[in-house]
Amino acid sequence: MNRTYKVLKSDIELFAAALSQVRVYVVQPLGEGLIDIVDYIGAVEKITPESAKVNGIFFMRNQFEIRVDVKGSTG
Repeated sequence: MNRTYKVLKSDIELFAAALSQVRVYVVQPLGEGLIDIVDYIGAVEKITPESAKVNGIFFMRNQFEIRVDVKGSTG
């Protein structure tokens, strides 16, 4: 199954996700194209320059990726 996603990197992207309560998932890049999915679904609850809080857990932004699924358009 292929997923189309966007990695939320900037403060603005994370802030917009928090405001809209969009469902995100957290992954940890392992290198060589491998990832470990840490948390499947949740909302961004808080952001700092160093971390993002999802489902009550703080994730260091330089170690984890916060992703959101992007739905393809049909037009």
